[in-house]
Amino acid sequence: MDIKDFLLHLNQRKTVVGGSEMHQMMHFVSQEALKLTAELNGKYHTPEEIRELFSMLIGKPVDETFAMFPPFYTDCGKNISVGKNVFINSGCRFQDQGGITIGDGALIGHSVVLATLNHDLDPSKRSNLHPAPIVIGKNVWIGSNSTILPGVTIGDGAVVAAGAVVTKDVPPNVVAGGVPAKIIKKIEIQS
Repeated sequence: MDIKDFLLHLNQRKTVVGGSEMHQMMHFVSQEALKLTAELNGKYHTPEEIRELFSMLIGKPVDETFAMFPPFYTDCGKNISVGKNVFINSGCRFQDQGGITIGDGALIGHSVVLATLNHDLDPSKRSNLHPAPIVIGKNVWIGSNSTILPGVTIGDGAVVAAGAVVTKDVPPNVVAGGVPAKIIKKIEIQS
């Protein structure tokens, strides 16, 4: 199995059965991600070096406007896509097997968790994994210590308040916060 087959399976939201060949591939891909994140997090890097290491981690180039403050953690990396002018602050943890797409101009605060996998609820199948993508729209601001759960889309221009746990889609141009997150207010767009 190659990385393309692996990502195709995950992006079709197919279950990864515990102990299967797909599950073994998940562990294999994790080892490369752990190696690259150890390099990224292990010492000072210039912004250019961070972009180069992050590009290696996700398997595609990032725009020269991309910026990140390490440390950064992921157990896959290969299913992350980022737009232009994206900033990821320190301490973030991305579980990206299910797919993470971050739109242009998004700001990701300190210690944000993006989780795209759920384990099966049936105890006899608990090692099975169910991927579901996270999509973060353009010009979204995700406050520090927020958690975004599998299958959630954050609409363009939205703000996720610090510490929120987002379990459902957030519409564009609103502030959402709390546990679980709810819409707090609409954002008035100034023209």
